[in-house]
Amino acid sequence: MDFEGRWIRKIQQHAHEESANKLIKKYYKEMFAFVYRQFFDEQMAQDLTQEIFIRALQSISHFDGKKASFRTWLYRIASNHCIDYFRSKSYQAGQQTVYVEEIEMEGADSVVEELSTKEDIQLVIELLQRFDVKDQQIVRFKLFLELTFHEIAGLLVLSESTVKTKYYAILKKLRKEIENHGNG
Repeated sequence: MDFEGRWIRKIQQHAHEESANKLIKKYYKEMFAFVYRQFFDEQMAQDLTQEIFIRALQSISHFDGKKASFRTWLYRIASNHCIDYFRSKSYQAGQQTVYVEEIEMEGADSVVEELSTKEDIQLVIELLQRFDVKDQQIVRFKLFLELTFHEIAGLLVLSESTVKTKYYAILKKLRKEIENHGNG
């Protein structure tokens, strides 16, 4: 039985709250993990995950299961929402204070290790914002969601060879940007 399909139809036709709750419950942990891997901030990931489900439920009437699975559709919403947030002024302003707050709360030894990793990821995320949305999605799906090229191709409706080519070209550009950033 396709419970997911039934839940979606009930939500689309009658704004059925119980079905919406079941659909959210089914995908919440997966979406939260996807967002968390990009921010490394539990509260931020919870907030953004909630916003992702709000967006999804608000636009579920446009969901067509013939074009893509609900999971694929939800990942597109999640990816776009994260990209939008990275571009937002509140994110840009918040980044200036995050590391100071973390240093005050954690021990000195763990901070150095974690800060280095977060800085590297943060730099990649900042540099990635210069690319178009489709390119950002390819990298985010590969790095943060650890999807295969085949899975990414399915999500973005591209050929697997196109995804591979774009991914490696983006990595090459990112490496060059990181080198320039380190020298500048």
